[in-house]
This record gives sequence, structure tokens and C-alpha cells, in this order.
Amino acid sequence: MSPVRTAPAELTAKDAELRTRYLAEVLDLLYPPPCRTDGSPGTPIAEYLVVPDARKPRLLVPSGSRRVAAAAVRRYAEPQSRMARLKREAVVAAVRTGASNVLLRDRVRVTGPFSQSIDGHLSEALGRELSVSIHIGPARANRKPVLQLISPDGETFGFGKLGTGPLTQQLVRAETAALISLANSGLSKLTVPRVLHSGKWRGLEVLVQSALPVWLPRAPLSRRRLVAAMLDVAGCCGYTTGALAGSSYWHELRGRLAAVGDRPEGIGLAAAAELLVRRAGDIVFRYGAWHGDWAPWNMATVADALLVWDWERFATGVPLGFDAVHHELQKRIQETADAKDAVEATVRGAAELLAPFGVPVAGREVTALLYLVDLATRYLTDRQAEAGGRPRGVGAPLLPGLGRA
Repeated sequence: MSPVRTAPAELTAKDAELRTRYLAEVLDLLYPPPCRTDGSPGTPIAEYLVVPDARKPRLLVPSGSRRVAAAAVRRYAEPQSRMARLKREAVVAAVRTGASNVLLRDRVRVTGPFSQSIDGHLSEALGRELSVSIHIGPARANRKPVLQLISPDGETFGFGKLGTGPLTQQLVRAETAALISLANSGLSKLTVPRVLHSGKWRGLEVLVQSALPVWLPRAPLSRRRLVAAMLDVAGCCGYTTGALAGSSYWHELRGRLAAVGDRPEGIGLAAAAELLVRRAGDIVFRYGAWHGDWAPWNMATVADALLVWDWERFATGVPLGFDAVHHELQKRIQETADAKDAVEATVRGAAELLAPFGVPVAGREVTALLYLVDLATRYLTDRQAEAGGRPRGVGAPLLPGLGRA
């Protein structure tokens, strides 16, 4: 995987083009004929403000109620910087005061039979009146329509995900199964969403889950509390122990590597994995569950709860400590522009990082490296590059980093 360097302006232009195209695709899925999204005369279903505009759409905000529109913007995502927070609050103020007519000029008007729209389907399935706000994410193989569901009084009560293709349908089904399993697992150190509705609609896989109160004031998160929550998840379906070579985890990973073995990167990853298993020898590892994408943007700490969402990659039977390595790597990538350095620093810190998880000293670096192989295999399996996605640190730096280690 040789690095491809693209100028920021080029990335922005490409992302804007892909978002605009994706917006049209999403509208066609959510409002299929005889519904219309071109402003044609007919029975109105919804009208959306396009934030920030139609050239770079990120969010469709229902404009029928100022209270609902403000909730849609405020609870759309957690800003990662002070500037992003200021921009969000400016948009919230605009929709609350009516200034959105000047600042947000692009709109989408939907007409047609309500019963044929996603609004009608979800309203009937959930038995309540609602408005839908639509998130338009960046290009990724696992990108799917994400809907914020808002009550008439401005309460965000749920989020919906729609699986549209083979990969995203699989992920939506996997998250549904994970949330149902976790609801009965006795977790005590973290809070996860509840399934409000799941099923099919027009061939799409649908999951509606309860909204976690991520808008509450944040509280500090200690390393000890984070580790306790990760251990809570690790043990929620029980543990097994044994050497890597004979583990069900290694059997499963080899199968995934074989599926991408027709690509040079897949061949390199398979060779690295075989080397790691030989290096691990008779070291006894413990295997449990992991979230699969426990990153800073998939969690929030409030006064009395640790909230964790996006469970579509949840799996059991993986070496303990994978969640810790993943979180550390994603945090480092957030803080630095050099993904290669982030990967190598994460591996260097494996001894200290994995100590609380009971990983044998001799197996800690192997665990971190095996996690990298696992993540890179996921990236290849999902065909992220072909989808236009930019992996968070699992592309170009991985194979050289594994080779040096």
C-alpha cells in the first residue's frame, strides 16, 4: 500500500462532488416514486434546509418547525473543535430566529403520498408523529443513510440506519443483533442504545435505536473508567483461553485473509499474520468480545454515564485488548497528521496499554500487531479505497509498520 498524497483542495472538491451525488441517491431511496423531490406540485411530505449548501451537503434539516430544526442541528454531531462548535451554534441561532431564510438558501421540497415515504413508514412502525433529519456522510464503503428522529416538541428520541447494499445491510443486521445481545448481557460500566424497531422497507434493512443523551454536559473520562468499560464489554459473552494457532479467532481471520488473497496487500497481510502466530508460539491469550470501532467519536462521558454507540462491528472471540489498541490508534490519528507515526507509536506503547487487560507481557506487541492486521483486512474486505473512503490510519502506513515490527 503505497501512500497517495492528495492536496487538501482536491480532497475537498472530490468530497463535495461525492456528497452531492450521494444526496440525490439518498433522496431517491427515502422518497421513491411516486414521491418527488424536485419541488413538483403535490401533497407536501417535508421540506428540508440543506446545511451548509447543496454543493457541500452534510445535513438535511426539516424546516416546518423552528424548534425541530434547532434540535436537528444541535444534535446532529458532536463538534471536534471550538470553531466547529461556533459554526454549529450559528446555524442553530439562524433556524431558531428565522434567519435561515437568508443564510441557508438551498432547500429540498418533497411531495407525494406520505405512506410511500420513509417518514410514513417510520411513523407507522413506531406509532408516533415524527420529523426526519438526514445525515450526509463522507464517502466510505460502509456509508449508509442515517436519520435523526425528532418529536414535534423537539426531542431527539431515536436514530435510524438503512442498509442499502450487501455490506451496509450486513452491518445494519449485525448492529441490530449486537444491541439485542448487549441489552441482555448485564453491562454495568457503560450505556448502549436500545433497539426501537428493526425490519425491512422496500428492500432496505432498517434499524431504529434509542438516542443516547450525548448533548448533556461532558464529564472527564479517566483511563481507569475507560478500561473498566472495555473489560465490561470483553467479558459480556464469556471468555476463552488458548494459544493463537489453535484459536477460533485465528481460524476466522485466516478465512478473511484468504478472501482478499487475490490482492498484493492481502498477500502481505496474510504473510504478516502467519509470522505473528509463529512468533506467539505457546503464549496463552484470553479471548472475549470487542466493540470493533471504539473511537473517541463513538462515545461520550456525561455526569453519570459512559455512552457508547455504533456497534455494527461488535464481535466475540477476539484477543483481549483490541478495543484499547483501536481507541489509542484513533486518538493518535486525531491528534497528528502523520498516520504512520500514530501506528508506530501505538505499537511501541502496547506494553503499557495492554497491561490492565491481563495480556501476557510476551504477547502484548503481538496483540497490537495482530489488531493492525485485523483492521487492514477489514479495510480491504470492505473495499474502502474503491468507495472513495480514506481509512483512519489503516492504509499506507500499515504494511511497512508491520514489516519493521
